[in-house]
Amino acid sequence: MSGKFQAPKGVSEYFPPRSALFDFVMQTLCGPALAAGYELIELPIFEDTELFTRGVGESTDVVSKEMYTFEDRGGRSITLRPEGTAGVMRAVIEHNLDRGKLPVKLYYRGPFFRAERPQAGRYRQFYQFGVEAIGVNDPQLDAEVIAIAYEGYKRVGLKNFTLHITSLGDRASRNSHRTALDSFIAGMDLDEETKSRATKNPLRLFDDKREEIQKQMATAPLLMDFLNSESLENFDAVKEALRSIGIPFEVNPRMVRGLDYYTGTTFEFVHHGLGAQSGIGGGGRYDGLMETLGGQSLSGIGFGLGIDRILLAMEVEKIKPSVARYTDLYVISLGEVAKKDSFTIVSDLRRSGFVVEQSYGDRGLKGSMKAADKSGARFVIVVGDAEISSGNVELKNMATGESDSVTLSALATTLAEKSR
Repeated sequence: MSGKFQAPKGVSEYFPPRSALFDFVMQTLCGPALAAGYELIELPIFEDTELFTRGVGESTDVVSKEMYTFEDRGGRSITLRPEGTAGVMRAVIEHNLDRGKLPVKLYYRGPFFRAERPQAGRYRQFYQFGVEAIGVNDPQLDAEVIAIAYEGYKRVGLKNFTLHITSLGDRASRNSHRTALDSFIAGMDLDEETKSRATKNPLRLFDDKREEIQKQMATAPLLMDFLNSESLENFDAVKEALRSIGIPFEVNPRMVRGLDYYTGTTFEFVHHGLGAQSGIGGGGRYDGLMETLGGQSLSGIGFGLGIDRILLAMEVEKIKPSVARYTDLYVISLGEVAKKDSFTIVSDLRRSGFVVEQSYGDRGLKGSMKAADKSGARFVIVVGDAEISSGNVELKNMATGESDSVTLSALATTLAEKSR
């Protein structure tokens, strides 16, 4: 292959300085989850394909069109993870986490993969932050999960977004609605592929973006009109809990998430500055998923937040958090003896908690000062044979140009005082 290598098409890749913003968002989203007692789970990048076909649903576009599936050297069908919930549930079952304190409260983060047509906000490798609370069915737990996402968005600075919520009901409610919806769809003019998809999960048609389908579905029966008293009471309790902690929302009875396992409380955060790819995260309850994957009959609720879209939304809102690279001191060494001693000085300061860079190679004083300036260091010292002999250096403030004579033994103390 001739020429330069390039990243595969559709990969969201982060490098300095934008990677600092990526790291800021990921770390900030962890805060509300940690405050609510959620613990980290690190998941495999790939799983057995059947985990996703059974867990996510064969009628979904994710499974039918978008998974990266391949055969490994042992002849096993392997898929790069397209979402996080199925993998978390598999881990909970496999390691008996559901046999201890409930709910099991976990958070995860990292890359996910879908074979989609790349465009702004839609990538083949993308990043998510997610939480899952497994083992308890309680409206306040639903509200807690939603609140963790809401607080995360607020902490990164987003304002121009709306929380949409709905209820997909319990099994009895969905069965009543499906009878009415199947009857309605039978009278629609659909191509064979859409008919097949509707047979597997008729709710998918609410999420169909084609104008001709949207027009026909405009008068379709809505699931919320078929909720039984228990489902209605549960949804009302979720709304009451959200109101009690000041989280605004809009009820969207036509909302359908892209995965088949959702039941009951379902939600999505929509940003108003991202155009077609407006969803910046969402989730819901998935009662029955654990049983489907071979575990106990326990309920669960969670979400996945799109890091890539959050970053795009922050750029639209012109949010620029203070995430600039920060260096306390830049050490310039001149001469072989000074270079050896400087390495010790730098290492000691780093162990003391300071961010310290140093000059490398045979760069002269002028070039080293330019490098120090580019590093953004607050202070710089020049260490030569004379400084090593005397034990004194000039600590230069890069912002003001002022210098103070400091002993090498007192350098850490002086830096700490000047950083207050």
